[in-house]
Formats: sequence, structure tokens, C-alpha cells
Amino acid sequence: MSEQELRSQIADKEDEITRVEEEASKKEASAEKEIETDFDDKINDTKSKLEVGEVDLKEATEKSKEWTKKMKKLTVEVAALKKKHENLIKGKSKALNKKLDNILKEKKTKIKSYESDIKAIRKQLEKLEAEQIKAEQLKEQAN
Repeated sequence: MSEQELRSQIADKEDEITRVEEEASKKEASAEKEIETDFDDKINDTKSKLEVGEVDLKEATEKSKEWTKKMKKLTVEVAALKKKHENLIKGKSKALNKKLDNILKEKKTKIKSYESDIKAIRKQLEKLEAEQIKAEQLKEQAN
């Protein structure tokens, strides 16, 4: 091979390299547009959803904190109300028992007083009956 042929082959190869580079450049530009078309809408849609999700998460976190705070407050209030309720039930029972005991004591006291009165009256009655019997016997003896 001559020098000229070799130089020609080199030039051809360099031309081929240039052509390959130009094709690659065109393919790169085309690939960028194709990938951008495929992904940009998805990326933007996902970014919008992400932003909405982050806002929702922030709101949910704040509400969760509020509800946790409210739950703690209500737990204390409910415990206090349960205790008060139990104490009122016990107090009601004690008050009723005390009132019934007082009524029973008063009843016994009054009955005892009346029974004493009855006993005294019976003694008077017996004494009177005995006197009447004695008077009748004396009357009969006098006759």
C-alpha cells in the first residue's frame, strides 16, 4: 500500500469517526427529548402528589398531637369522674343506711316508750280490777 492509500484510509476512518460522533450527538438529543417526554410528566405529577402528601402529613401530625393531648386530658378527667361516681354511690348507700338506722332507733325508742306506758296502764288496770273484785267480795260478804 502506498502512502496516499494509507492517508486515504486514515481520512476515511476519521470521516467515519466524525459521522459516528454526529449520529451519536443526534441520538443523544433525541434520547434526551424521549426520556424527558417519558419522565417529566411523571416527575411533575409525583412532585405535586408529594407536596400534597407532605402537607397532609404535617396536618395529620398536628392533629395527632392535638388528639394525644386531648386524650391525656380526658383520661385524667374520666379517672376523676369515675372516682367521684364511685364515691357518690358509696356515699348514697352510707347515707341511706344511716337514715334507716336512725328511723329504726327512733321507732324502737317510741315503741319502748309506748310499751312502758302500756305496762303501766296494765298495772293500773290490774289494780283496778283487783279493787273491783275485792269490792264485790266485800259486798257479797256484807250481804
